[in-house]
Amino acid sequence: MEHRSLILLGLLMGQSQHGYQINEFIEKNLSIVTDMKKPTAYATLDKLNQKGFIDIKLEQEGNRPIRKVYSINESGRKYFYQLLLDNLSSAENVNYQGDIGLMFIDFLPMNQAIPALKERLKKNKKLIDQFKQTPVHVNQTGVNLAVEHKITMLEAEISFLEKTIQRLLHSD
Repeated sequence: MEHRSLILLGLLMGQSQHGYQINEFIEKNLSIVTDMKKPTAYATLDKLNQKGFIDIKLEQEGNRPIRKVYSINESGRKYFYQLLLDNLSSAENVNYQGDIGLMFIDFLPMNQAIPALKERLKKNKKLIDQFKQTPVHVNQTGVNLAVEHKITMLEAEISFLEKTIQRLLHSD
């Protein structure tokens, strides 16, 4: 939950927001760092409120239904900075689902395994092209760093796949 809390508190550091604003921003702008869905975001916001890190104000405009406006409070700011420092200083043991297939590649004939790896390579190259088209954020170094990190990880995956395919092609 800590990474989800970090995202939500970070979004509230800039301004108070309605839940739909938060979820829309996550969906449109943060898909490179999270796959958080709306129900999870709302549940996490409720937990942050219960723990005293955010405040909720009810707001109604005209005939619209009542909406919750989420705001970070001083306790939430302190918690945000703690989570941010913990996150920046942590080392991750990333588990790539694609490694499962590599573990069992010996059960496939190479004339099936190699084309599958070539398809994976093609998909990774398409992904990296998408990330490279991300506009540079002039006043947001952090966004640029997150995109650069994704590109670097994809470059490593592409390099690994190219070497692996060559190794498998020449191992016959």
